[in-house]
Amino acid sequence: MSDVTSENSTLKNPGKEVVRQFVIYAENKVGWLNDFVSMLKEVDVHILAISVLDTTDSAVIRVVPDYPKVLARLLKSQSISFTERSVLAVELQNENSLQMMTHSLLGAEINIHYVYPFLHQPNGKPVLIIAMEDEDIAEEALMKNQLKILSQDDFAR
Repeated sequence: MSDVTSENSTLKNPGKEVVRQFVIYAENKVGWLNDFVSMLKEVDVHILAISVLDTTDSAVIRVVPDYPKVLARLLKSQSISFTERSVLAVELQNENSLQMMTHSLLGAEINIHYVYPFLHQPNGKPVLIIAMEDEDIAEEALMKNQLKILSQDDFAR
């Protein structure tokens, strides 16, 4: 499909690349995360946001990289199991922004699946990753309430 607004742009910012998250299914063994981070460093891919959920047999690692296409090729070449999806990166202006974000999504009847913070703050302000069911409606609701949605371009180094 070559629709400009599908994979590579956001609803309100056509032409801007959406933020991509990788969910990596890794062995639950000592040193795996260190090896993974070292592998990314070797190819100059930076982790912008990360969340790790540990289970008894495996770990689920959510990562937002600065170069998603490079990371996808690297994971495939290393036979590392992963899925990829778009997520919203919401910049918070102040303490009230978090409540405004949840209120906006509630008003749009959007269920939040999970939230985690960015390590890198491009404008010196906190940024949250939000995964939910309908990103287009969520983005519209958030922007309607003056919340800034960042694109992958905002995190380019």
